[in-house]
Amino acid sequence: MNTNLKLLNIGCGSSFHPKWTNIDLIAASPAVQAHDIRKSLPYNNDYFDDCYSSHMIEHLTLQEAHRVIAEAFRVLKPQGIFRVVVPDLEVVAKKYLYVLKQVKSGDLQAEPNYDWMMLELYDQATRSFSGGEMGRYLNNSNIKNKAFVRSRIGFEVEKYWQNKEVTKQKPMWEKLKSKNLVWLLKKIRIMIARILVVLIAGKEAQNAFDEGLFRNTGEIHRWMYDSFSLKRILAQTGFIDIRCCQANESKILNFNTYELDVFDGLVKRPDSLFMEAMKPL
Repeated sequence: MNTNLKLLNIGCGSSFHPKWTNIDLIAASPAVQAHDIRKSLPYNNDYFDDCYSSHMIEHLTLQEAHRVIAEAFRVLKPQGIFRVVVPDLEVVAKKYLYVLKQVKSGDLQAEPNYDWMMLELYDQATRSFSGGEMGRYLNNSNIKNKAFVRSRIGFEVEKYWQNKEVTKQKPMWEKLKSKNLVWLLKKIRIMIARILVVLIAGKEAQNAFDEGLFRNTGEIHRWMYDSFSLKRILAQTGFIDIRCCQANESKILNFNTYELDVFDGLVKRPDSLFMEAMKPL
């Protein structure tokens, strides 16, 4: 492996590798640089050999996504690869139409799959509380279509169920201990603002205030992409050699060794569209 490569993971969340430069709005680890990725990236032109971004741009407005992709283009070296991963709208729509046809034909066993696909279509765009209706579905101890859900979101569902158990066992003081002073001050400021809103404008205004805060946490999907729309944005930005690929194939040297899209032979997010493009000379 060429250890001299400069690699950038944009909007990494909790999925990153120490050999990469990892950047996100909130740092999930000391190995992640906190920066508002909706603004210019804090790197020089033609600096990175390759860039990667997974399940991030759908959380931005269409205009913000265009800017982030343009920034990836700017910081990439000529002939550098940009690998971008998003939920695949085309596959979601096709899967929804398939299960719709099943339930309309009277297949009652397909109803749980239909319910799940409705959530995939709408929940992350419309939810007003953390986890949304998708979270409520996953919290149900009697899920009838676990295999189907796992086939759709892969590792995410296992991570969700594991984290749920950890959260149950963790006392409040331990949760607070893991937070820093900035986080606590922000929470106090929001609490004071909520009290003022309800005193001045009433409970309904407070509910709207809470929903507005939530919709800016980064959990909401603000746009969705299929292979045509994503390829068009990349081409408009200046990228060439744009192609769809599988989770385990990449023109980024030794990409699979970083276990960003595939871990232990399993695709982390099977619901994804994987696309790569090159910055021209």
